[in-house]
Amino acid sequence: MDRRPPLVAGAMAVTAVAAVLLAAYLQIRLPADWAPDPPLSPDHPAGLAFPVVGALLIHRRPDLNLGWLMCAGGLLAAFAMLTQSLMLHLAADGALDAAGVVRWISVCCWSVGGALMAIILPVYAPTGRLPSPRWRWLVVAGVTVAISQAIVRVVRPDPPLAGYAFPEVIPNALQIRSFTAVGLVGDILIWMVNACVVAALVSLALRLRGADPVTRRQIAWPLAAFAIYVVFLLLGEDFWLFATIWTGLIPAAIVFSVLRYRLFGIDTVISRAVVVTGLLAIISAVYFGVGALAGLIVAEQHQIAGLVAALFAGAFFQPLRRSLQRAVDRVMYGPVGDPGLLAQRLTHEVRRADPADALAAVVSVVRDGLAVDGVAVNVPEGLPAHVQSGDPGPGARVIPLVWHGEPVGSLHIGRPGARRFAAAHDERVVRTLLPYVADVAHAVRMAADLQRSRERILAAREEERRRLRRDLHDGLGQTLSGMAMTINIARINLHRSPDDADVLLADLRTGMDAVTGGLRELVYGLRPPALDELGLAGAIGELAGADPATTVTVEGELADLPAAVEVAAYRIAQEALTNARRHAGAESIAIHLARDEGLRLTITDDGRGIAPEHRPGVGLASMRERAAELGGACVISSGGRGTVVEARLPVMAASAG
Repeated sequence: MDRRPPLVAGAMAVTAVAAVLLAAYLQIRLPADWAPDPPLSPDHPAGLAFPVVGALLIHRRPDLNLGWLMCAGGLLAAFAMLTQSLMLHLAADGALDAAGVVRWISVCCWSVGGALMAIILPVYAPTGRLPSPRWRWLVVAGVTVAISQAIVRVVRPDPPLAGYAFPEVIPNALQIRSFTAVGLVGDILIWMVNACVVAALVSLALRLRGADPVTRRQIAWPLAAFAIYVVFLLLGEDFWLFATIWTGLIPAAIVFSVLRYRLFGIDTVISRAVVVTGLLAIISAVYFGVGALAGLIVAEQHQIAGLVAALFAGAFFQPLRRSLQRAVDRVMYGPVGDPGLLAQRLTHEVRRADPADALAAVVSVVRDGLAVDGVAVNVPEGLPAHVQSGDPGPGARVIPLVWHGEPVGSLHIGRPGARRFAAAHDERVVRTLLPYVADVAHAVRMAADLQRSRERILAAREEERRRLRRDLHDGLGQTLSGMAMTINIARINLHRSPDDADVLLADLRTGMDAVTGGLRELVYGLRPPALDELGLAGAIGELAGADPATTVTVEGELADLPAAVEVAAYRIAQEALTNARRHAGAESIAIHLARDEGLRLTITDDGRGIAPEHRPGVGLASMRERAAELGGACVISSGGRGTVVEARLPVMAASAG
């Protein structure tokens, strides 16, 4: 980076500030009859603020010509103030001819510097480029008028002492005595300067209409700043103090715009300024109107008239403020300006819609509120998984949807439509509506999970029925049929061949033992008998066996747990123990059962843990599914050494089911 431009700009800023301070010092030391009236002018803050801000811009954006325009204009304004103070000092000391020479420098600096800051700078703000080549005429006109104004002031004839602002006339060595129309020409040039200033403001306003949302907000800062300055300028010398103060704020607006600092705050400034101004104007009109009317009716009771006027003005204040705010919001943001109203509408639409249509209601309300080409919501595990209104387009803005720290989907926002200040309004709308959208996305995911869980339960139930039918028909049924045939044969042989009958009855006994074992396995598959015989804690203790490295601890009462909760906890513990012993090579395992609002089961081992690249198998998935079927959750975590399985099973939900 070339360090010369920032150094040059810094030197210009330091020179300008020093010139203004020296001018103020010289002005303070002037005799009272030679002191300027008013004591301050817009050139004082211009000489201080514009070069400093311009140097800052050159340091941050050396490629932007706005900084050089601000430095040059501010430096000329500072020299105009310094040379004016020096001129008055020389005149007060009697050096009138020298004061006349210094005056030429002062008027030239004042004219050219004013044109740079009030005409050229607004045309190039905030991007450093002309709105279009057609606006070059304004640059040429501004420079021409400024130079013409300086020439007219340099060659003007000496004015008469009567009506002169100072005790003696400062002579002009370059005066053209025959130039008697100097007053008329000067007034015309002032009007031409004002016209150029207004045209520069119009160029900003026209650029605002066709800009994208971010550039539109960049333009809004200098547009608002220059617009207020132009109002003070056109109101005349009576508003010199307001114009002086406001001139110092214009560079701040430009730096906000160029550096995009607090870019989204301009609409709030404009909105509140318009509302406050409207309130002041209308309430004042109501107050004075009612006061005048009441004064006519009760002419001798001025206090009553004032009280009536105040009451009327107060009664109109709040409704008027709401109406003005709605009107300003509609002008600045479109049909919907209040994000709170959008949130209410979104809540109302979601409550009216079916769960499957909730996302459609969300994207419709969000699109209306943002006034964009399209809005879409993606919920990867939801039903539906994707809903959109309009076409967000390939360059859509993607915002993650997070529900209590859990990612649940994404919101896709398309390009904004035609709105004056979409960016900040859209940010407020997004911040307001995003929690509602995340809630709906989470609800859609939960509904999809519930539907899938129901489908799994139905599938599992039908699969279990098929297994039972197969086991009963193919296994137990065939065995019982064979046993019936054996009994018949044994009865036939009982008297004729007792030995053969005894062999058949022995085989029958063996078959009955097999049937008993099959029935036991069948019953165990439906519900482990240990749960009924020993309870949940005892059944899990039986799973642990006599291994001293496996401990089981219980906290709370487990006697009244629902059957579904007991089975789920037992199966989860069984699977976790199998994984710890068979796959993880754990040396110690701790099982903890705790009963509070629900049941919490924790199995901790010191095994090898789960490798990051390991893909979850059927066992891990079955533990999660058993917990999810009851509305609970099963979390399996591993830090590289050891594994923790924590299952939370809601008791009330299981009981209600």
